[in-house]
Amino acid sequence: MADARAWIPLTFIALTLVACSKPAPAPEPKPTATAAPKPAPVVQATPADEAQEIFSKRCVVCHGDHGMGDGPGAAALQPKPRSFSDPAWQAATTDEHIGKVIVEGGASVGLSPGMAANPDLADKPEVVAELTKIVRKWKK
Repeated sequence: MADARAWIPLTFIALTLVACSKPAPAPEPKPTATAAPKPAPVVQATPADEAQEIFSKRCVVCHGDHGMGDGPGAAALQPKPRSFSDPAWQAATTDEHIGKVIVEGGASVGLSPGMAANPDLADKPEVVAELTKIVRKWKK
C-alpha cells in the first residue's frame, strides 16, 4: 500500500501539469487573397465614337445607314432627306454649312424644318467635325 501512496502525488502532479498546461496554439489561417476586383478603367469616348453613336441614334432614322436619305423615317417626310452621296451637293456645300445644319437644324439655313436641330452639340465642335466627316465619307 505504501507503494501505491507514492504514486498518488506523482499522478496528481502529472494530471495538474496536463490540465494546467495550454495546448500549442493552432496556426492562424492565412488570409486568402479575396481583394475586391478592381473596377474597369473609365474610358472616355472619343469625339469620333460619340459622333458615330449620335449618327446611329439620330441621323440614321431619316438619312439611313448609308446616308442615302432612305431611313425608316424618310417615307413620312416631304421633302425627302438629303442623300449624302449626291456629288453635286457634296461639291457645293462646305463643312461649316454641314456643321451649322447639324447644330441649328435645316430651318436655320432655309432648308426643311424636318431636319431637327441638335443644340446639345453646340459646345462640342469636335463631335460636329466628326459628324461632318461621316457625311463626307459618302462623297462619290
